[in-house]
Amino acid sequence: MTRATDGPVAVLGLGTMGSGLAARLLDQGIAVRVWNRTAERTEPLAEAGALVAARPADAVAGTTAAICAVADGEALGAVLRGPDGVLADGPYPGVLICASTVAPEEVVQVAGGCPSVLDVGMLGNRDHARDGELRLFVGGEEQAFDAGRALLRILGKEVVHLGALGSGMRVKLLLNLLMGIEVQALAEASELAAACGLDRQLVLKTIAGSGFASPVMAFKSRRLASGRFDEPDFRLRLMAKDLMLASKQAAAVGLHLPLATAAAETHVRATELGLGDEDCAAVTRALTPEPGSHT
Repeated sequence: MTRATDGPVAVLGLGTMGSGLAARLLDQGIAVRVWNRTAERTEPLAEAGALVAARPADAVAGTTAAICAVADGEALGAVLRGPDGVLADGPYPGVLICASTVAPEEVVQVAGGCPSVLDVGMLGNRDHARDGELRLFVGGEEQAFDAGRALLRILGKEVVHLGALGSGMRVKLLLNLLMGIEVQALAEASELAAACGLDRQLVLKTIAGSGFASPVMAFKSRRLASGRFDEPDFRLRLMAKDLMLASKQAAAVGLHLPLATAAAETHVRATELGLGDEDCAAVTRALTPEPGSHT
C-alpha cells in the first residue's frame, strides 16, 4: 500500500487546527494542497508554498493522504460526499484522515467504502498543531493505520491507535467533555468569587497555582482574568457541539451523565446569547446573574 508520506498531502478545512496542520507539513518539506470554504484563509499557506484548490475534489487529486479538519458532521459530509467532494467520483485511493470532531457513527457512515480511513482525535491547540506537538488518538483498521503512521508522527508527538474506526472520535469527545466541564467549573468559581465581593483576578491566580487546577484550567484562567475571549483557542459553539455529542453518546449506551448534561445546556445557552464564535471560556458570560436576581 502507498504510504501517506510518499506524495502530496491535502488539507481540507483551514480553521485553527487545519491551518496549523498544513503549516507543519510545509515546514517539514511535504508538498501540500489546500482547500477552504472561504478562500481568504488559504492566502498565508499559498505564500508559504501550498497549492490552493477551488474544490475538495481538486485538492485531493494526485495526493497520497487527505486530512479533513472541518467544523462538524454536516461540513464533513459536504466535503466528502458533496458534488465537488473527495468521494464524488468514487473511493479515495490514499489514506483519508477524518480529523473533524463528529459523532463516531458519522465517520463510519460518511467515509464508508474507502479502502483506508482513519478518524483522529486531536488533543492540543493551534501552536501544538503547527509545531508537531499534538497528541493523536486514532481509529481505523490496522492496515490503514500502518499506511498513515509516518504522516501522523510528523503531526503529533504521541500517536495512539485505539482500534476500530470511530474510536478516535470517542476518545476526543471524552477529552472535550472533561475540558468543557473543567472550564465551566472554573468560570462558576470565578463568578461566585466576584458576586461575593472577592477579587476575581486574585481568586483565579490562586486557583491556577493550586493543586486543584488542571493545565487547561491554569491556561483558561488567564482568559477569565482578562475578560477577553476574542481570537479563540477553541470556539464556544464547537464546545457546545461536542458536549451535545458526548451526551448523545451516553444516552445511546444507557448512561445519564449529569455534569455533561448541565455543561451542554450552559454552552448551548451561551451560543444563544451570541457567544458562539468567542473562546469557550466565554461560557462565564452565561453565568452572570441578571440585575435584581439577588438581594
